[in-house]
Amino acid sequence: MKVRTRSSVIISAVCLVASLALTTASADEPAASREAAGVELTQVATAQNPIAGTAGPGGQVWIAERAGTVRVLGAQGLGRPVLDISAETTTDGERGLLGIAFDKGQKHFYISYTDLEGTSTVDEFTMRYGKIQPNTRRTVITQTQPYENHNGGDIKFGPDGYLYIALGDGGAGGDPHGNGQKLDTLLGKMLRIDPNGAKPYAIPADNPFVGDPNARDEIWAYGLRNPWRFSFDAGTGDMLIGDVGQSDWEEIDWASAKSDGGENYGWASMEGTHPFRGGTEPANHVPPVYEYDRLGLGCSVTGGFVYRGSAIPGLRGQYLYSDYCDGTVRTLKLKNGKVTGQGDLGVNPGEVISFVQGGDRELYVLTLGGSISRIDPA
Repeated sequence: MKVRTRSSVIISAVCLVASLALTTASADEPAASREAAGVELTQVATAQNPIAGTAGPGGQVWIAERAGTVRVLGAQGLGRPVLDISAETTTDGERGLLGIAFDKGQKHFYISYTDLEGTSTVDEFTMRYGKIQPNTRRTVITQTQPYENHNGGDIKFGPDGYLYIALGDGGAGGDPHGNGQKLDTLLGKMLRIDPNGAKPYAIPADNPFVGDPNARDEIWAYGLRNPWRFSFDAGTGDMLIGDVGQSDWEEIDWASAKSDGGENYGWASMEGTHPFRGGTEPANHVPPVYEYDRLGLGCSVTGGFVYRGSAIPGLRGQYLYSDYCDGTVRTLKLKNGKVTGQGDLGVNPGEVISFVQGGDRELYVLTLGGSISRIDPA
């Protein structure tokens, strides 16, 4: 089934508020050149609010549904749940099962979710013969949330073998507690921990704030509002973060694989490259590699992946992303942390909530409405 539909921005905005209010204001889109990439979306399955995914054993794609289930994508679509924590989470506000990941060698499976009290939680399961062992479950890390939005929740293992966890600023609007710039809280941060180095976890010795009595050792980078989706370039190891804006600007942040961490992406002093509500730009501000305003249809950036698959040679090396309200899949060409070109792939599945990279590095697009589509050559 080929999908080429374009959803109404009005319907998208209503769904955004009712189902997953990833931002608090209205819309925009950047002016981008249309490029003939020769792609189409092939719908491979439907799910109940698919929210995240990852490559699992045998290269199969594992899909997380927001209400708390995890299912595996096969030739006939999604199978029966291999994990169900629906009694332990809630879909109020922006809560729910928000991220899943495997460590190197796929010896452990990790879930990121908000519990019934709204606390951000990452749990670990041991894998055996490609299956989750429920009796091995343990909690790795938790973080209380003052509000029900801006939880972040994405998790990925980096090329260095450590677990990275994206947490939003705690919610409400405008970062009322100043968490983005505070180093004594995990909120508004990108964390980096070693879940296998100790119980419940170890701190990598080269984390940027280790030994600073005024900062949390887990912090890798800070100044983030709601880093909803991030990824590592499978070709270079570079990190790209889609950080959802407040009122005017959506941003994509970049860090080299050679980074020592400690980047300050500016929130809430800055929204993108712009002072937020009279804020002063921090001296160590790392501006986004790309930003777009909300004068068009967009309202909430959905970060994706640099394409490293083989099916679409012309797309290799380009970063794919979208926006929840607009839904168009777009591209950025990057060189040494600079954008050298923009593109519009001409496909739009609806309210894009996440991208997934399969074991073969081909990419899938998830919409909150339920579709799971693979990006294929036209």
